[in-house]
Order: sequence, then structure tokens, then C-alpha cells
Amino acid sequence: MADISAQDVKALREKTGAGMMECKNALVETQGDFARAEKILKEKGLAALEKRADRATKAGKVTVKAKNGNSAIALVEMVSETDFVARNPEFIAIGETIAERVLDGNFDEKDLSPDGKVYLEFNSLVTDLATKIRENMSLKRIKLIRASNDEYLASYIHGDGALGVVVKCRADKPEVFQKQEAKAFIFNLALHIAAFNPMALDRGKIDPLHLKEQEEIFRKQMELDEKMKDKPANVIENILKGKVSKYLADICLMDQGYVKDEKMTVSRALEDINKQLGAIISVTDYVYLKVGV
Repeated sequence: MADISAQDVKALREKTGAGMMECKNALVETQGDFARAEKILKEKGLAALEKRADRATKAGKVTVKAKNGNSAIALVEMVSETDFVARNPEFIAIGETIAERVLDGNFDEKDLSPDGKVYLEFNSLVTDLATKIRENMSLKRIKLIRASNDEYLASYIHGDGALGVVVKCRADKPEVFQKQEAKAFIFNLALHIAAFNPMALDRGKIDPLHLKEQEEIFRKQMELDEKMKDKPANVIENILKGKVSKYLADICLMDQGYVKDEKMTVSRALEDINKQLGAIISVTDYVYLKVGV
């Protein structure tokens, strides 16, 4: 039998995060072969993770990283069972590492989808930590947003990473993005999106099938409303149109009440800042990621 030193056990424990006795037993089983012992511990750890796979992962963190003066921004969402693990330095470091690699790799959307090769490679980093900590965790979503020369990106991260937002704007005079007023307004748009989580940028971006389904729900509600029984058909149709319009105003970014002044819509606030700056800034895209949602 190979001699198993305390230093070997300690080194294996530091490498895997397993208990002292587990490390010693693995080294004894492999007659001191460090690599094989590490593999055994990982296998046992993964087996333990399988037992935890059905545990809810409602905690976690969204990491946001920017590159080259915000020419690109990466968002990485990792989920875990507990807030304690979400605050673990190793957990946080993996999110940072993945975000940096996403920016450096300049991957396309397919690469970063859950069945993409790159995604699976990044998820293995999370799995390795899960094996060590023995808590259910995973890489949930990765988003990469790029800006061209006439575009500007602003990001907002809420609290310790409970949610992250990136908003993209375009201007007919890109130099306007150098002005503090423009930067502040676009950052406020990111705050707005974080607060109100719009379903779509504007009415044109709403799925027609979703809109049709919502209209049918409103119509059914009105049919069941005793107050609507005696109203003429044209009045009912106008009420229905009003309900649909209000619904769209609630879920579309450009129609929502602006976070800094809810008496005006986001589109009106945008018109005002454009007049002030003498340029035409438009919102072209945004990303909203909230942990566990």
C-alpha cells in the first residue's frame, strides 16, 4: 500500500473541496494516484449533484461585463439553490470569467444557446464548482450585445446581481453620445427597464398571436360582465379596443410611463431629450435578465 501523507490529503482537499476523510479514502483506493483520486471524488460529487438536481435554483447572480468603451456587453446568469452560494467568491469569479471569455470570443447567438458547444464548455466550469460545493447550480443564460459606430450601450445591475439590464440606442449624430445628458438619459432607460420589465420595445414587436389571445381574454371577461349585457355592439367594440390599447401601454417600453416622470411616456421623454440635444436618438434593443425568471 502506498504511503498517503497528510500533505497529499490536504492538497487533494484544496483541489476538490471534498472532506479530509473522503480525500484520504480516495487516495488509499487509488494507491496514491492523485489524478485518479481526484476523478473518483468528482464522480462521487457529481453523483451527489444528481440527487440535488430537482432542488429549486431560485438564487444566483447576473454578471455584466463591458468591452472597449461599451462596444460590447456580456450578461451571464448563473443560478444556485441559496444566496449563500451566490455570494461565494468562486461562484462570482466563474461568472466574471465566462463574461470575459464571451467578450473575447465574440461568439454568435447560436454558440451561446443552451445546446451550443461554447455554452456547454462554460457550463462545465459551473458543474466543477457544483461538484466541489455540492449544491445544485447551473449556467442559465448568456447574452452578448454589440454596438456599431452609431450606437451606444448602457447597462444597469441591481443590488448584488439580482437582475441585469442592457439598453442599446442609435443616433443620427453619434457624437451626441459623448454628452453627459445623453449618457444619463440612456442609463435612466436601463433603470426604467429594470423597474418595469417591458415585454417588448414597442407595439410592432408584440407577437400577433399573443395579442389575439389577450383580446379574446378581454372579450370573454366582458361577456361575463353583467354591466356589459345591454350595451350596443359598437360600444363594446370600442371598450375592447380601449382595453387592448391600455394593455399595450403597460407592456411596451415606448408607451410606459417614464421612470423619472410617469406622467409622460418613454417615447415623449425621448422626444424631449432629442430636442434638447439637437439629435435623433432611438432605442433599438434591450436585454433584461432576472435571476430565476
